[in-house]
Amino acid sequence: MNKSMMLIINPKSGRGLSKTALGTIVSNLCEVDYAVTVYISHEKYPEELAFEYAEGHDLVVCVGGDGTLSNVISGLLRAKLKIPVGYIPAGTSNDVATTLALTRDPSIAARKILSGTPTALDIGLFKDRYFTYIAAFGAFTGVAYTTPQNAKRSLGHLAYVFGGLADMAAIAPRRTVVKYDDKVIEGEFIFGGVVNSTSVAGLVKLNPELVDLADGEFEVILVRQPVVLTDFMEILTSLVMQTYEGDNFLMLHASSVSFTFDEEVAWTVDGEDGGLHKNVEIENCHKAIKIVL
Repeated sequence: MNKSMMLIINPKSGRGLSKTALGTIVSNLCEVDYAVTVYISHEKYPEELAFEYAEGHDLVVCVGGDGTLSNVISGLLRAKLKIPVGYIPAGTSNDVATTLALTRDPSIAARKILSGTPTALDIGLFKDRYFTYIAAFGAFTGVAYTTPQNAKRSLGHLAYVFGGLADMAAIAPRRTVVKYDDKVIEGEFIFGGVVNSTSVAGLVKLNPELVDLADGEFEVILVRQPVVLTDFMEILTSLVMQTYEGDNFLMLHASSVSFTFDEEVAWTVDGEDGGLHKNVEIENCHKAIKIVL
């Protein structure tokens, strides 16, 4: 008896996929013992498709960017479904694909899913919203969801770089109280991120030796407001050398973390608008989902 696969395609991700590429993906996925049902996210977001229709399937495969993957995983967790997920990256930055060393070739990616192994990964809970690899505030965090889709398609990764440079003028330090596990840090921060990835918007690379995607802990990154040139140079050095040992660029490890601000602060969650918040609590959902690697 054939196994059942749900294939969710986001045609708006990244530069978009040609009909030939989509046909190749479907053809490759149908080569083995799977009955494949295809869903295109036009009127409904990938999250709602996964939430409403994934039950009864043995595997859910999504084609799109990191936001599409995040949506699909969120839909499955909301529905309390423990179905493995296959990911065929077709976005612009593809931080999750970079972290998991997934190929960008859709044909190869499809075949690898069929021969891969479901591997448990941690997922974040941002208030009442799930996220796959990052929840953040401050510098550059609005770039992913404010950059027009046509700019992403035409410029690719450069769209994020240009958008980040344009965002520099809007950087303002936020007085923040950070509580993680049983510890507290206070300060003026221009960036704060709760991360389960080695790549952040393609701009920041974390040392893979320091990041475990299934250890029940996040990497919490905090960047203080640079006051003098040496502060700025220390931040750059931490980024380039991947040391994170200075006073201005901090990396913490925590299973739960909360942020308290003096005013509402804009957040981004997996590259999408996360809303304005004065208080945020984030929990690590240990090995909450399995992704085929």
